[in-house]
Amino acid sequence: MTARKKEGVPGTFEEAMRRLEKIVEELENGDVPLEQAMELYEEGITVSKICAEKLTKAELTLKRLGKDINGKFTVMDEEE
Repeated sequence: MTARKKEGVPGTFEEAMRRLEKIVEELENGDVPLEQAMELYEEGITVSKICAEKLTKAELTLKRLGKDINGKFTVMDEEE
């Protein structure tokens, strides 16, 4: 297992995007051995799924966000 995988999954969307950009950069250089390229590709797929999940969650939260009587933003119930 590589050191990257031992470090764990990026915690924030921004960390995940930075890691994904680094993976793409390494793969685009073309000087990565095949085995390492496959590991990077697999990690990239995992990190891209994390990014998609975080974006979906944020989108759903924004869709549910509304203003209460006092004009403050609050998360609305699904039924409202």
